[in-house]
Amino acid sequence: MKAGYIVTEGSAARIEVREAPIPEPKTNEVLVRVRASSMNRGELFVGVGAYGRGASGARPAGSEAAGEVERLGEGVAGFTPGERVMGRCKGGFAEHALFDARELMRVPDRLSWEEAASIPIVFLVAYDMLVVNGRLRPGEWVLITAATSGVGVACVQIVKALGARSIGTSGSEAKLARLRALGVDVGVRTREGNFVEEVMRATDGRGADLVVNNVGGSVFPACQAVLGYRGRFATVGYVDGVMRTELDIEALHTKRQHFFGVSNRLRTAEERAETVRGFVADLLPTIGAGAIRPVIERVFDLDDLPAAKQYMESNAHLGKIAVRVA
Repeated sequence: MKAGYIVTEGSAARIEVREAPIPEPKTNEVLVRVRASSMNRGELFVGVGAYGRGASGARPAGSEAAGEVERLGEGVAGFTPGERVMGRCKGGFAEHALFDARELMRVPDRLSWEEAASIPIVFLVAYDMLVVNGRLRPGEWVLITAATSGVGVACVQIVKALGARSIGTSGSEAKLARLRALGVDVGVRTREGNFVEEVMRATDGRGADLVVNNVGGSVFPACQAVLGYRGRFATVGYVDGVMRTELDIEALHTKRQHFFGVSNRLRTAEERAETVRGFVADLLPTIGAGAIRPVIERVFDLDDLPAAKQYMESNAHLGKIAVRVA
């Protein structure tokens, strides 16, 4: 089968398509005939995230996909061959991929393969931040930095669906206009941490109830400055590469602020599965009904993975970049 691999050499990474054997499902695994996958910026970083500094080698690329159940491993129940499914996985940029059955979800009928493949990472992450840990309530204000990213767009859509209000930042006025059409209440054009005044004005001086930091340490102080009383602060990304920052201890103390990170790297399989079950119960019906639809900027074929990576790194897109598997 054809499969995409990320090849790292020191601080550089490239993506290439190779021939690979079709994997065999083990206990609690499902082999899926992949029809589409999508790109996630985090797995392309070298030096942070999935890759250590100076690491070299190749690993299967693609962390989510959608397709048809082909074969079940031992102990798997509840799925049948031919069913349309989606989920997180390793090696999603391939004609076949293995999934942990506990993280596999059925695809709502109205979704295309590309839309389904654009859900498992960003929407589960957004659900984890906004609902599970963020405890978002109707009417609350959410600041979303880098709101045009895949996670950012998913957050904008979920915030609106939950009856809350969002402030999104982006360096592009054209992208902010598209975010407003998706439901963002206030758009702030900036790539820096100079949004404090506008956030405080939008919230009548109260500050944000929840902050989603997709950027990293460079905007951390500003994000904390706009966090209100009993505010929750989620850190999910660090595209700026800034891994250290200052914390305002006085504000943390007096405002009773709550800080948390969102990452699956150290979670157990059951912890990940618990989030999937919550998402399926709480949010997937809304997606299935059409109230939320994944935003896909562009679709590439599997053979064009290098071009897809280059397009992602150009920062020209809003939402997701999908990969079609013929």
